[in-house]
Amino acid sequence: MRLKAGIFVAALTRRVFSDGGMAAVERHGSDEAGAIFVRIRHRDGTESLAAPAPQTAFDEDHPETRLFELRKTRVQEAEVNEMLAREARFDPDFWVVEIETDSPETYLSFIEE
Repeated sequence: MRLKAGIFVAALTRRVFSDGGMAAVERHGSDEAGAIFVRIRHRDGTESLAAPAPQTAFDEDHPETRLFELRKTRVQEAEVNEMLAREARFDPDFWVVEIETDSPETYLSFIEE
């Protein structure tokens, strides 16, 4: 069984803070099962966007693991904003968590490309 979205977000932000980083909840989704998008701000002023991985990417032996895929990599803020606006029209009940890090793999599990 996977952690509820609200618990996952709280743990993510706490981990980033404990490492001396910055994290913030930009959009609060469903506490139970809202999709989680992570806006990753880089030191060079660009952003990346991690989105929930497709269901086909999940490991049947470890269904509790939340997997992410990078939908945008080191782009301008406007591109990330556009993608999140499109998502809001499709599913208004999602989370957006913002973190500042150059190594998001420290905090998120990404699918193998």
